[in-house]
Amino acid sequence: MESDYDELDRRLVHALQIDGRAPFSAIAEVLGVSDRTIARRYARLRSAGAVRVLGGIDTTSLGAVLWSLRVRCAPAASLPVAEALARRPDTSWVSLSSGGTQITCVVRSESRVDSEALLLAKLPRTPRVEGVTAHPLLHAFYGGPDSLVGKLGSLDEEEIARLRPPPVPCRSGRIRLGSGDRRLLARLAVDGRAGLEELASATGWSPTTVRRRMTELRAHGLLYLDLDVDWRMFGAHARTLLWLAVAPAHLEEAGQALAGHPEIAFAAATTGPTNLYASVVCADQQELYRYLTTRVAALPAVTHLETAPVIRTVKQAANRA
Repeated sequence: MESDYDELDRRLVHALQIDGRAPFSAIAEVLGVSDRTIARRYARLRSAGAVRVLGGIDTTSLGAVLWSLRVRCAPAASLPVAEALARRPDTSWVSLSSGGTQITCVVRSESRVDSEALLLAKLPRTPRVEGVTAHPLLHAFYGGPDSLVGKLGSLDEEEIARLRPPPVPCRSGRIRLGSGDRRLLARLAVDGRAGLEELASATGWSPTTVRRRMTELRAHGLLYLDLDVDWRMFGAHARTLLWLAVAPAHLEEAGQALAGHPEIAFAAATTGPTNLYASVVCADQQELYRYLTTRVAALPAVTHLETAPVIRTVKQAANRA
């Protein structure tokens, strides 16, 4: 519950959102506490599942496609199917909604064969699966390296500036992944704060090579640092999925406006009968109602809105590359 966390916990998580690999000594200096206190707090929060720093992987830079998936099941089948989807390395944000009869998730597909195997063969033939819809995510307005913690956190501008790491120059062009890269990304996807020696052991590289390769992967936009967070820490208890139909001429405007809302954790343009998909985090149902009738109601050219409260999140970020 929210009362299990205090202001130092929230400030620490905000610091990790700014730089997930910042040394505890640097975070401690900014937050005005000892290194030991920060290390102890992070260990407690991580062991409780309240926060994890993960290496996020934007595989769209390698030509992969992200699909927004909705699976309709018989009530007794929804949890087992959701858990099976959560075990796949290519899924994230596996959730139960609509009274527990609908599963939503994001699926990463690196080839047409992968897409066809899951969407045309495996899922439709799964017992008690009653329907599947899948639409590619065309453009992300908010999400990935942009975390909701940045909107909810309590650090001031000076503290944020002191913690912000030097920018990594962007590099254009495709980047090829070798077996060492995949081992590196797989380890970071489990623990984004894994030390250089540990990463060197996992890859067979030297710590210097690990540091250099991580910088290259970040420069190409493939690797970023992400957080899995218990949103109750920030007073948010209700996650809701939104599907909006927006006139095409206003899709970019509506998506950018949605991305700026403090309640929005993720927003993207998709194909399908609704072309804007979002994840909303609110304190409670009353706050959700106010959000829908004010900020969402003010979006331009919205012709249809569907909402689905999430009743259980089975999996958040993907856990390996």
